Amino acid sequence: MKLEEALEIVALTNSGMVRAHNEDSIATEAACGLVVLADGMGGYNAGEVASGIAVEVTMSEITQPLQKSSPIKRDEETGEELAVALLGRSIHKANASIYQAAKSHTQYAGMGTTIVSALFYDNRVVVGHVGDSRLYRLRGETLVSITRDHSLLQEQIDCGMISIENARHSQNKNLVTRAVGIDAELIPEIHLHDVQVGDIYLLCSDGLNDMVEDDDIQGILYAMQGNLPLAAEQLIQTANDNGGRDNVSVILVKVKHDFAQPRSWLAGLIDWFKE
Repeated sequence: MKLEEALEIVALTNSGMVRAHNEDSIATEAACGLVVLADGMGGYNAGEVASGIAVEVTMSEITQPLQKSSPIKRDEETGEELAVALLGRSIHKANASIYQAAKSHTQYAGMGTTIVSALFYDNRVVVGHVGDSRLYRLRGETLVSITRDHSLLQEQIDCGMISIENARHSQNKNLVTRAVGIDAELIPEIHLHDVQVGDIYLLCSDGLNDMVEDDDIQGILYAMQGNLPLAAEQLIQTANDNGGRDNVSVILVKVKHDFAQPRSWLAGLIDWFKE
């Protein structure tokens, strides 16, 4: 089954109730199973530039090769599955592009962006992220965060300096420890997950999860899983009703059907011998 038939994708972004400009950028390509969200940072609208570059580069670096090759194949250089290799390369390319733009234009000095991207294929999803934009998964009634924030607050939680409860009221929520475009070198976090029919995946900027508790996100997604556009609107509306102190963006992906790639019996036998 084609990916655009197996996946329902809805994307929505809003400037919020306080910010004059929207520095979030989002993009989707259903035919490739690719969704990308970036939350920019930097003065004089440089954050908007950084997030735009990150999304544009990621989309280009992944969609063009996938038009020529199936993601289940292996990368010739690394031996990784092509989908994993493409996601990692796209983030590195975005990092280099933003870093060079910031060095070349003084008004963009110090700009950067978070990124969270997901590439669905063969009943799996590769997730790549840098910073504190998140990807959640709703499976049944259970909502879990697939990504772990690259932030000072998350490091404090991990080492026991602050409790999760107190973290909700911390003033350090927006201090990220990794961002795309800030340094010449970058280590993105990339993981591979199996998907199930009925799963709903939520990519969001911190303008959502800073304003809306995970339990409320879960409640909205579960109650409105039959109407994804309404669910996206309700998530953003709830963030704005709670103060809307930041731009808020959401991408929802619902797995409607199985999308395993056809495999010949010979390919399966070869893979079995390799294990």
